[in-house]
Order: sequence, then structure tokens, then C-alpha cells
Amino acid sequence: MGCASSKEAKPNTETKPQDPPVEEKQPAAPVKKEETTAPAEKKAYATPPTRKMATEPLTVVVSGAAGQIGYSLLPLLANGRVFGDHPIHLRLLDVGFPGVPENLAGIKMELEDGAYPSLASVTICIEELDKAFTNADVAILTGGFPRKKGMERKDLIAKNATIFGEQGKAIEAHASKNIKVLVIANPANTNCLILQSNAPKVPKENFTALTFLDHNRARGQIALKLGVSAAAVRKVCIWGNHSSTQVPDATFGTVEKDGATVDVKTAVADDAWLAEDFVKTVASRGAAIIKARQKSSAMSAANAIGDHIKTWLVTGSRADDFVSLAVPSDGSYGIQPGLVYSFPCICPGDGTYQIVSDLAVTPEKKAAMKASEEELLQEKADADAILAAAK
Repeated sequence: MGCASSKEAKPNTETKPQDPPVEEKQPAAPVKKEETTAPAEKKAYATPPTRKMATEPLTVVVSGAAGQIGYSLLPLLANGRVFGDHPIHLRLLDVGFPGVPENLAGIKMELEDGAYPSLASVTICIEELDKAFTNADVAILTGGFPRKKGMERKDLIAKNATIFGEQGKAIEAHASKNIKVLVIANPANTNCLILQSNAPKVPKENFTALTFLDHNRARGQIALKLGVSAAAVRKVCIWGNHSSTQVPDATFGTVEKDGATVDVKTAVADDAWLAEDFVKTVASRGAAIIKARQKSSAMSAANAIGDHIKTWLVTGSRADDFVSLAVPSDGSYGIQPGLVYSFPCICPGDGTYQIVSDLAVTPEKKAAMKASEEELLQEKADADAILAAAK
């Protein structure tokens, strides 16, 4: 796993790392081929994938741990769904609003009562950034100021700029210098950029934002359209911002159907649906869920967080697939370097990734990608102005 682990100073319990499960050593060629990156694909990376995790437990910070997403996510982290049988120390970070500390105390008890095999310890951190981030190996940041009715996106940026600026400084001062970070709180791309700018000692490639949820939504819509499992849909992607300007793209997609692998365009046989309904449904899915249940996505968001972390840090992406990660742009596709932007990526599973840079993007998609870039540039300008005024 691509994180250099840091030993917890006073773990509540001591859990020795277990040997890899026996079944991983048994010959199972078809399954192994589907779930790991082929050797030829791996050679494209300067750093080869790390097959064995470090022996020390990983310290994982979850902010907003008392929230909906946190409650759905924590069991996935503790039961091995994300990090396998590698032990983890969980740090639950949240605000001190009335009821939150008590809620976290109850969540801590539930985690202890779950007898989760990968859970080494649980620590509650109420507005204690130094305590939360000290020697942290992974940070999953779901907590932020929520968007309220009538609130402009610029107002939301102003509220969150301070939060993520302070967290970035805490990461810089206290966390492992190889910490891997995933930002979920909206506006996720810009919050990630603010965080990264406040932690310059940490490689910028270690900061990512969540568009895997949108990626999974895109796969799900195509699967529903074709009557197949979402696992049969590959090489769809999300470009741009995690907002309504995002660009779901099935141009390069393939699907396994009736024993054959065909491109999504052929399988769907409905160009108008792919260009209009598919894009609109994926981009507005979050709003549709809020309208239906009066709450934002939690279960699907937690699942996507698990997918993002597991693919990036543990298993890697499939040899015949790519995933969507919001990462600092390297200039690919003409997107301004440094902007946190969602691209199709391939991951070897060692904490690195590579933007897929040679896709033939259609003119229509390219125009939509530029519109999403413009939104992100405006968000960045707003954040820069807010932070400058605060100095």
C-alpha cells in the first residue's frame, strides 16, 4: 500500500498484522486477472506497485465522522472492505456543536461492539486538529460547511476556505509527509486545492477529491439501460468539477453483454440518450436524491469513498478499465495545470496514479470540459480573494 504508516503513540488495542489470507495464494487466474493490473500495464509507472503493506497499523482520519457519510463509511474502513486485513487506527474528527460529542461517543461504542477485524483503536477528536492529524497516513475529509437554501456557491467557498485552510496547515505541521488525502465536502475540487496550498511539504499528487461517486453513477445508469451489472460497464469517466458542470462521458466505454465485450455506443444504440438523458441524470443525481429522501447521498457516497481509496492505495484499477479521480491537472487536455480536475486515471495500487492522456475527446465533450474548467477557475479566484482578504 502506498502510504508510509505511522505508529500510533497509545493505541487502545494492539493488533498484529495478519498474514495474507490463504485464498490469495491459491491459483485463481480468471479472478486475479480481473482485479489486478496486468504486468504490461504496470510497466508504464516509474514506481512499481507495492504488493505488501507496511507492518505498522495505518492511522486514518475521518472528518465529519458524526455525519451521515461518516456513519456509513466507518464500518467499511473497520471491516476490511477498504484496507483488507491491515489494521487501522481511526481518528474521528468533528466539531463541538451540541450533540456531536455525544453522537461520536456512541459511534465509538458501536465500532468497539462490532468486533471489527481490522480496527486497532478509535480516538475521538473534537476540534483537535493537531491530535487528529499527528502522524496520520490517510485523511478522508467529509466534514465541511453545508450549503444552505439560498446560498450562492461563492458563499459556500467562503465558509469552507477557512476550514480547509486550517486543516491544510495542520496536515503540514503534524501529518506524515506521505499522507494521502481525499476531500469529499463540497465544493470538493476547490476545497482540495485550498487544502493542498496550505500543506506545501506534502506532494500535491497526494491530494484528491471525490468524483468516484459520479463515476459509479455513470456506470449504474448504463447498466440500468442495458440490463446488466454495473461491474460489466468499464471505461466511462467523469471530466471536470464535482458539480452540475461535470462531464459524464461514455465515449470510450465498453460493456460485457451476452458473453461479448462491445462498446457502449453500440450496445445502447441511442445516441440522443447518451448525449442528453445520460449526462443530465448523472450530473443531477445528487439533487434528485436530496429531493427524494430530503437528505444528501450517504450510502452511495461512502461506497464511492471506499472504491476511491481501495483502488488508489491498495488494489489498483483493472487492466481493461480506468477510474475517475479529481487530481491536480498536469496540463492534459489543455486544462490549466494545478487545477483540481476530474480525469480518467489508471492506478497501480501503490498510492500513485496516471492520468489517461491520449483519449480522442469529441468536440462536444471538449467544449463541456472547458465550461467546467471555467467554473473551477472562478471558484479558485473567489477562494484566492477570500483568503487574501483574511490575511
